[in-house]
Amino acid sequence: MKKLSVAACVSFAALSAALLAPLAASAQNVAIVNGKPVPKARVDALIVQATKGGPPRTPELEQQARDEVVLREMFMQEAEKRGLGATPDYKTQMEFARQTILIRELFADYTKKNKTTDAEIQAEYDKFKAQQSGTEYRARHILVEKEEDANALIKQIKAGAKFEDVAKKNSKDPGSAENGGDLDFANPGSYVPEFSAALTKLKKGEMTETPVKSQFGYHIIKLEDTREAKFPPLADVKPQIQQRLAQQKAAAFRDELRAKAKTDYKFSN
Repeated sequence: MKKLSVAACVSFAALSAALLAPLAASAQNVAIVNGKPVPKARVDALIVQATKGGPPRTPELEQQARDEVVLREMFMQEAEKRGLGATPDYKTQMEFARQTILIRELFADYTKKNKTTDAEIQAEYDKFKAQQSGTEYRARHILVEKEEDANALIKQIKAGAKFEDVAKKNSKDPGSAENGGDLDFANPGSYVPEFSAALTKLKKGEMTETPVKSQFGYHIIKLEDTREAKFPPLADVKPQIQQRLAQQKAAAFRDELRAKAKTDYKFSN
């Protein structure tokens, strides 16, 4: 077999490269729209954004992403043809979008570099647990607007009417009236001071002899039961605590940037 000369080899290689180049370029594009290529990189970027929240990358998702980027290219070309990219409104919206994305990236970068530690989570858990320790009270109450109405209802209950029935019929508290005034177990600190003070003086089964006034009106309070405060294990509340601390750190970072910025502007709060 006759060997090719060096020149012939070079020419053949050049020809092969020329023939393969369009194929290589085509592999990097999803489609050609009106002569303009739509890069596959757009599809990959869109899929990355779509799967950030946890959804898996599936063939269906990939197809949807391809459809989306091709449609966007079609619509973009038409918008540009009509000169919409040069309008003041478009430029204003683009500036707001740029600011929004950049600010989001700023706080995402801060959160990434200032992750909440297990020690911080444990400390927050211990603090919250200490605040919730002690005795929990299961109370019922009836809320009315006038003191004389409260006194009249107390007389009805003392005369034999069931507290639950009186609460359902007369209480103005929409959250508990339908349940016969039941507030379930709660730490007394969950209530307004006047309510809490009256509740903790009662013994199981007792009812306040006189109406208790608060900012909401007049209460008739009955203590159903007490128990030692229960608190969920750390593992059950760790995600919530982690999110809460991350939000607190982001808020502190925001306040720090605001405080050190030099401006003559006066914020409303």
